[in-house]
Amino acid sequence: MGGIGDVVALPRQGAGAEQEWRLPEVPGFAASSGSSAAAAQGRSSGSPKAAGKALRDEVPRSAHAGFAPGAQRPDAPTAVEESNRGRIDELTPIRVGRMAATPFAFLRGSAGLMAHDLAHTPLTGIGAQICGDAHAANFGLYGDARGGLVIDLNDFDETVHGPWEWDVKRLATSLVLAGREAGADGDTCRQAAHDAVGAYRRTMRLLAKLPALDAWNAIADEELVSHTDAHDLLGTLERVAEKARHNTSGRFAAKSTVEVAGGGRRFVAAPPVLREVPDAEAAAVAGSLGPYLETLSEDRLPLLGRYAIHDVAFRVVGTGSVGTRSYVVLLLDHRGEPLVLQVKEARPSALLPHLATVGFAAPAVEHEGRRVVLGQKRMQVVSDILLGWTSVGELPFQVRQFRNRKGSVDPAALAADQMDDYARMTGALLARAHAHSADPRLIAGYCGKNEELDEAIASFAVTYADRTEADHGELVRAVREGRVAAEMGV
Repeated sequence: MGGIGDVVALPRQGAGAEQEWRLPEVPGFAASSGSSAAAAQGRSSGSPKAAGKALRDEVPRSAHAGFAPGAQRPDAPTAVEESNRGRIDELTPIRVGRMAATPFAFLRGSAGLMAHDLAHTPLTGIGAQICGDAHAANFGLYGDARGGLVIDLNDFDETVHGPWEWDVKRLATSLVLAGREAGADGDTCRQAAHDAVGAYRRTMRLLAKLPALDAWNAIADEELVSHTDAHDLLGTLERVAEKARHNTSGRFAAKSTVEVAGGGRRFVAAPPVLREVPDAEAAAVAGSLGPYLETLSEDRLPLLGRYAIHDVAFRVVGTGSVGTRSYVVLLLDHRGEPLVLQVKEARPSALLPHLATVGFAAPAVEHEGRRVVLGQKRMQVVSDILLGWTSVGELPFQVRQFRNRKGSVDPAALAADQMDDYARMTGALLARAHAHSADPRLIAGYCGKNEELDEAIASFAVTYADRTEADHGELVRAVREGRVAAEMGV
């Protein structure tokens, strides 16, 4: 049987001859996107696994250990200020303050700078739908439609079709930095990076051996701990899960709203994180939910039809997104029970300027919110049932449930004996996410059975963590000298 788009001859009863059938092309499901991958596919016997293995001649796995800053690399303060362009000016000092807190926090806010650096590292040319910001704090728990908890990647602002290696290297580097912040020794931090890559490689090999449908839904949550040998993490995951079950719209509304005369509720300002918005701005956000409904599956519409909009407020979001426009919308049902939606601005991916330089020319984006939503759905096994997109004025936004039983492990607060467990878990989840868009046989063929790739990317991660610590130091000095405005501790 051939791949997607291949011609397959199928016998038809009574026809007296075979008839050709063709499945339609699936956009983005190319086995390869770069010249190296295409050349290997041409030289191989046609097997994706053989094609992946042939890529080792073009791009040795050991080559991934290297990193040297390019001559045109911007310094850290310049990169941060450049990434602040287009954001709300009065909020960018909060973003800078959060990035200046620790080297790990700096990494979390500098996906664009790391993409600039990764564009100068070896690539196989194999493309996948990548998170673009797959650091260790961007994995977490969230609720599914039946009230259960799912653990997966959970941030997709930068998602795009790009090199699978970029996500793996960002995850490995973040684990080194999180470990250092937690006080782990150098061997422990390097081992965490090594184990994340090893889990990615082994999981991709497992997925490559499974029937396609089984691979798509593989590694259910109850199997994840056993699959990754993450038993030391069980207690932490149980505590996070218990907290996540209470992290709901109702709990947020109870803390952040008050009753108003005549019924209903409204948000109570808590500057600078939560603030009121002018009536015209609130009306524009509320009005954007009409077009948003058109992006949802029709079976969701009767559910939302049972709610009425009561208030809109502006809410500051996480490190990388501070300064973008983000609103919370309070809806109440006939019993006064709340549902809170987040309407969050979707900016172009920070990776976009660097993809074309490595042979990943991105197609024109119809709507940045749509890019985020479709990228998220492509990578996750289960996504928010109310995930959609809209526009407020001329700006694109994504829409999702707010506080949908979300919970996360703080990798910088893990004990040393939990770091490698968490690393293996996140590495496996990343492989599963990539395998939804890239053929796992191709990546598995390249990664191989031994630990050569694990060792190489662990070396890269330590080197790049050192570079990130230097970048963080440059930003801290710029803040102290008054060259970059920062508001600390917010």
